[in-house]
Amino acid sequence: MIYTDMTKLAMRVAYKAHDGQVDRTGVPYIYHPIHLAEQMDSEDACVVALLHDVVEDSDITLEDLREMGFSEAQLEGVRLMTHIPPSEDMTESEKLEDYLDYVRRVKSNALARQVKLADLRHNSDPGRQLEDTEINKKRLEKYKKALEILN
Repeated sequence: MIYTDMTKLAMRVAYKAHDGQVDRTGVPYIYHPIHLAEQMDSEDACVVALLHDVVEDSDITLEDLREMGFSEAQLEGVRLMTHIPPSEDMTESEKLEDYLDYVRRVKSNALARQVKLADLRHNSDPGRQLEDTEINKKRLEKYKKALEILN
């Protein structure tokens, strides 16, 4: 982790935004963005890693982040990382294509791509998986396709 005024601000924002949230295994969610940020090699990448799910999973908006002083490069990385889940009436094939379109957009930005690669690796970690269900197998297959696109 790179400790600068901006990364420390991003840590505080992420901590507040994810307060009370847990991942699929019941672990406090904040550990996920911190884990990603620890792998980053620049201030901008750390900020994007810390904030990558803030807009998607809280009431904080990109405009709120802009007002806090985050740079346009950081905001663009967060914007690209933000994926609003598709509607429930879509077929599984349509949902997968929506997700893969999102991954292709992420690929267009070096910061977002770097964070997304770390995000996918962490989300695919066998230790973070629940029991071996069909849903989990499909999720891991989706992540595998995303990694192929990004690499």
